Amino acid sequence: MVFSSLLFMFRFLPVVLVLYFAAPRKVRNLILFVFSLFFYAWGEPRYVFLMLFSITMDYTMGRLISKFKEQGKLKKAKFALAFSVTVNLGILAFFKYADFIIGSINGGLGVSLPMPGVPLPIGISFFTFQTMSYTVDVYRGATKVQRNWINYGTYVSMFPQLIAGPIVQYKTIAEQMMQKNRESVDDFAYGVQRFMAGVGKKVLLANNIGVLCDTVMAMPMENVPVATAWLGAAAYTFQIYFDFSGYSDMAIGLGKMFGFHFLENFEHPYVAKSITEFWRRWHISLSSWFREYVYIPLGGNRRGMAKQVRNIFVVWMLTGIWHGASWNYVLWGLYYGCFLILEKFVIGKWVKKLPGIFQNLYTLLIVVFGWVIFKCEDLTLCGSYLKAMFGGYGAGMFNTETIYLLYNYAVLLVILVLGCTTLPKRWGERLLTCFREGGAVQMVLRCTFCAGIFVISVAYLVDATYNPFLYFRF
Repeated sequence: MVFSSLLFMFRFLPVVLVLYFAAPRKVRNLILFVFSLFFYAWGEPRYVFLMLFSITMDYTMGRLISKFKEQGKLKKAKFALAFSVTVNLGILAFFKYADFIIGSINGGLGVSLPMPGVPLPIGISFFTFQTMSYTVDVYRGATKVQRNWINYGTYVSMFPQLIAGPIVQYKTIAEQMMQKNRESVDDFAYGVQRFMAGVGKKVLLANNIGVLCDTVMAMPMENVPVATAWLGAAAYTFQIYFDFSGYSDMAIGLGKMFGFHFLENFEHPYVAKSITEFWRRWHISLSSWFREYVYIPLGGNRRGMAKQVRNIFVVWMLTGIWHGASWNYVLWGLYYGCFLILEKFVIGKWVKKLPGIFQNLYTLLIVVFGWVIFKCEDLTLCGSYLKAMFGGYGAGMFNTETIYLLYNYAVLLVILVLGCTTLPKRWGERLLTCFREGGAVQMVLRCTFCAGIFVISVAYLVDATYNPFLYFRF
């Protein structure tokens, strides 16, 4: 079940909202917990038990860590933490990486070890990182232990952010979990507006440009002209941004409806003027998680240049692996690690001296090439596609199909370019300031905007055959 589906918007969500707000406040977390498990079980019923195990295990370890620390038994507390981290990483390694590791061994050594072939639980990378961050923070004293199993289970399984993030650290919503009056009319109204904006990004923008990307990627690379190859790469660059940021908008909006304030996950990353800035704006919750729980514990930038370089490479190799069990993701992570190191120690000062437009173009070029590596799990295809982008097959700069694709997607491409900037937000705010704050006209404009997106999106979904969320697989 995906957020941008008729089933979710017309059946699941209305039922949850009615029952949630009709129930006494003291049982609302329970209702959210039960329906979140149902939401997850809709696609993968057997893996609900895996999630319940993860919830129970980390809840228990959190209680033990807190108890041992209060008793001054730090070695036992550390053992409980190590047990939690080991089990979580073990679960993640088995379900996500077992086939990849065994396949790599088979290929490297010429053996035929059997592979488990276990289907990947949706969202396992997200909720595993959440549960690990909780036990680490309890050990550090960064958050208080949660003594109510239902409340902790609600935090882990909460359906708005369950299967594709953002990665919500418990300490950022710990107080909200316990507040009796966390919901408000203003938050609910904002949540609806934010959810509708996300639906529009996903259904109207990401899905439509995704068709162009798939069309180009399906062509024989030796026949693809340079302009067509760049068009396909640009299409995927737009698709993955509007797909994932649209999901994050929907998750943040849904959270607001239920009284939870999730941190932002995207801040217009394609306006960044360096790769360093890009990763401060893209998938912020993941970057923050690796910085706080891997980079800083390794020593960060406090132990000399050599160890700082090592730490950056470790973090970015793990970031690549986190995204998927394939060598292209490892390559993608190391690719960004190299550029971040270059910016930090070699070219950063020169990049800053460039005019702003050239800083942005430099960043976008690196990002587009990065998305080609990310998209092509087959490294042979990746090499072929990059070769086509530079005219390596001699197919020319463009052909009639290039012109046809540009003609069909020109308007959408212009909308996508504008949508990546802050212009739509600034224009909207400027329009609203023409009317009294909180007045009837502003309310009508906001409602018209949401209703318009909703009606058009539903019209698309009624006849949709293409509506995936790219980040479900991670």
